[in-house]
Amino acid sequence: MANLKEIRSRIASVSSTMQITSAMKMVSAAKLKKAQDAITAMRPYANKLTELLQNLSASLDSDAGGKYAEEREVKKVLVVACTSNRGLCGAFNSNIIKHCISLAETEYQNTSVSVLTIGKKGKDLLEKSFEIAANHSDIYDHLTFENAAAIAEDLMEAYISGTYDKIILVYNRFKNAATQIVTTEQFLPIVSVEGADQAAADYIFEPTQEDIVTTLIPKSLKTQLYKGIRDSFASEHGARMTAMHKATDNASEMKDELTLTYNKARQAAITNEILEIVGGAEALSN
Repeated sequence: MANLKEIRSRIASVSSTMQITSAMKMVSAAKLKKAQDAITAMRPYANKLTELLQNLSASLDSDAGGKYAEEREVKKVLVVACTSNRGLCGAFNSNIIKHCISLAETEYQNTSVSVLTIGKKGKDLLEKSFEIAANHSDIYDHLTFENAAAIAEDLMEAYISGTYDKIILVYNRFKNAATQIVTTEQFLPIVSVEGADQAAADYIFEPTQEDIVTTLIPKSLKTQLYKGIRDSFASEHGARMTAMHKATDNASEMKDELTLTYNKARQAAITNEILEIVGGAEALSN
């Protein structure tokens, strides 16, 4: 019977875990809807702003981007890694960590690589391998354009001052609840578009094309960072919902297997008791 008590205890434990994972799945599903709507609504604006900036700057001189497009010998690289503050979201965080380490060991192996983390999990894991320039885990408490713009301004200032020669973004791009794509984007310096189609770039400029581009570049960079964080935020909830869905299914299967094992053990115990009673009765009759 001790074995039966152990199985009953495991069934109760699995049932409790299944209730927790099921609740977390529903919470993530509710948060995912809001986060997905936000990034879906933002993408057309961000893409159009980037397209407009490229059309405007393509016909200017190579130094049109000014201080934001200055090409320097890359000695110091800053990687902006977007992770989450919490776990239980499958490979969401580990994919970013592995990609950052891979970049440092391959593409930037001959440079000094620092990391700016957006998300507590990224800081906890990446600080073992890199110098952490800054951590902005609290942005998820109030994920607004203004808070993301403040981080973007710090990044722009760090590039202009020469603290870093190159800044890249690494984040999970949201595709759907089950698919998140690890994405690397160059934040600074600004990358000019080769062979841009100028046929559609027929604009009337007021005051001047240079002034407009100079104004749009900081806004475009802030929008790029905000979009990356928004993408990561939606991807996090999608990954967590999927992970909790799988965990709930696995717990349900385990509970069924334990219940079957318990019933078999109980039937065996009853059979043994019956055999003992029958054997005892036969012994008395003899």
